[in-house]
Amino acid sequence: MRDFSGGLSRAGEICRRPLVLVAALSLLPILLLVADLVTPPAVRFGPMMVAAPALAAIFCSPVGVLLVIAVTLPCVVAASVVNQQIDTVNFPVQLVTIGVISAAALAASAVRMRRERELAKSRWVAEVTQRVLLHPLPRRVGPFEVASLYQAADEESAIGGDLYAVAHHGERTQVLLGDVQGKGLASLEMVSCVLNSFRQSARHGSPLPDVVRDLSAAFHEEVQDLSAAAEKGSGSGSQYGEESFVTAVVLELPEDGPVRLANLGHPPPLLLQDGTVTPLDPTVPVPPLGLEELNDGELIVDRADFPPGATLLLYTDGVTEARDASGAFYPLAERLRHWAGLAPEQLVDAVQRDLRAYAGSRLTDDVAMVAVRRAPAAVRAAGVHPGELTEARRRAT
Repeated sequence: MRDFSGGLSRAGEICRRPLVLVAALSLLPILLLVADLVTPPAVRFGPMMVAAPALAAIFCSPVGVLLVIAVTLPCVVAASVVNQQIDTVNFPVQLVTIGVISAAALAASAVRMRRERELAKSRWVAEVTQRVLLHPLPRRVGPFEVASLYQAADEESAIGGDLYAVAHHGERTQVLLGDVQGKGLASLEMVSCVLNSFRQSARHGSPLPDVVRDLSAAFHEEVQDLSAAAEKGSGSGSQYGEESFVTAVVLELPEDGPVRLANLGHPPPLLLQDGTVTPLDPTVPVPPLGLEELNDGELIVDRADFPPGATLLLYTDGVTEARDASGAFYPLAERLRHWAGLAPEQLVDAVQRDLRAYAGSRLTDDVAMVAVRRAPAAVRAAGVHPGELTEARRRAT
């Protein structure tokens, strides 16, 4: 079945090649002329030849359209001879019609090609912007091995609303992974705002609760600025308003000891150790950034053991909400048991390949992942049982 699908895919790629398209459309009037030759004069295929330049305008470059026209016009004349129509009053009308349609096809092809170049340029700019904002994370940060992966659902813009960052200051490493409401170019400013706030806070050595507060403050300020700018510019408002939000999970990893994490309405990180996968669920659910009033702004910071050799996988809901042909969600935790011993870079690659095979073209949401592995010899064994989320939690004041 895979071989058959692969064959269809290769056939589709061949059919999309410019020379193949020009050859196929040039062959159309020739085939119609042959049909005219083998059928009685009462059956005329000549008028159908106008379809060749019209279709060429959709699929071919202006040069390709010219080649198709160069084949079509002689075939039209030959078909009129075969059907004994060349001496009739209608023949000049038919010839002028073919000429007008051919000229329009040529102009339409030129306009389409110009717009395709503009779109390609815009997409290139978008891809460069995305790489600047979400450049691959370094493979090692302090005593931790790190790997990241990003895949936007919007293939035309290559920009989505997922974000991630890692910062190291002193003896602790902080990791952020989030998902901005919305996607595409409209979410770009919000992604930039959240990332810049996190990097600035981490650079100053702010503890985890202060980092989260800075993220919240920056988010609300950005929403107000975007809304004000949109109302002033067009009066139509902004997609970011009072109900806008960003789900996120922020980790603080000391060089030795348990991890501290604040989960703001995001899927829980998964701890991989000795072939087991443990979700680090929050002890108390906390709403996303932008919706803090739902719990009176209370921030919950949990702790969990992160022993030497273990890996933490952070991911967005684009992974777990991907569906197969039957509509079943992607079973991330179940699949991870087979890859628990892989290095971070190999782990995210394995998940991405498996996710693509599982969802295929049904992957409709952005996907972001960050894997962090504590080096086996980097720290002493922590005093908490592996993978166990402690009941004690610290409430930020």
